[in-house]
Amino acid sequence: MSLFRDLLRHPSGRIGLIIVLVFLLAAIAGKAGLSPFDPLAQDRLARLQAPSASHLFGTDMFGRDVLSRLMVGVAQSFIVSFFSVAVATLAGTVLGLTAAWYGGLWDGIVMRLMDVLLAFPAILLALLIIAIMGPSGWTSILAIAIVYTPIFTRVVRGPALSLKRRDFVDAARSFGSSRRYIMSRHLALNLVAPLTVQITLALAWALITEAGLSFLGLGTQPPQASLGLMLADARNLMEMAPWLLLVPAVALSFAVLGFNLLGDALRDLLDPKTRRALA
Repeated sequence: MSLFRDLLRHPSGRIGLIIVLVFLLAAIAGKAGLSPFDPLAQDRLARLQAPSASHLFGTDMFGRDVLSRLMVGVAQSFIVSFFSVAVATLAGTVLGLTAAWYGGLWDGIVMRLMDVLLAFPAILLALLIIAIMGPSGWTSILAIAIVYTPIFTRVVRGPALSLKRRDFVDAARSFGSSRRYIMSRHLALNLVAPLTVQITLALAWALITEAGLSFLGLGTQPPQASLGLMLADARNLMEMAPWLLLVPAVALSFAVLGFNLLGDALRDLLDPKTRRALA
């Protein structure tokens, strides 16, 4: 609760939190079937209608309500992003902790593998994985998770190398604590702050990556909706129906902005030096 109050007092944190909460509520409402219209229902008599009182964001080339599809699309994009970042966080934390703790050959193998993955541009590595496994939402989750695992591994390994030499770790060893207990209770819990900041920023990157994959037809598949798929559908109708492009583009931009602002605020609040300066 203290962190939540501090976020509300932080200018960037307050704005970022509001933006993220608005998108989360829209996503939950869309997934719960509370959208104004059926996002898959086609009405050929209402094709390409401009924004109006009946359709706040207009309709697309099949007469589907853009607002309803946006709510479902935000939900789909958030699901892919949240699951992929969760997998990357878990895998990166385990690899980073074990590499720092055991060192030696295992540390060298893990970090060289992470270097190889980091050598590929994120979108190209994701494209390679999807080309091998086939396009789908779950494949996108796996591809994005693999792309961002090296980042979390590096975020965890560096501080863990320092923490394992601290006195409280030596004390835990002298009391007979197991390696698993020390890594999970003493090392991992002291990495919550940097991991929280990294997770928030990674969600913004994952949203962009998911949108790029869906735009290329390698992520969420029609007739389902996602922000990238909505952008792909609108690219040939930019002059005739500009709202089809503007609505998902603005939504994606604000979602990424919200997570970035939230991440910047968390970095300020969880860093003791910056926190003292703000105080």
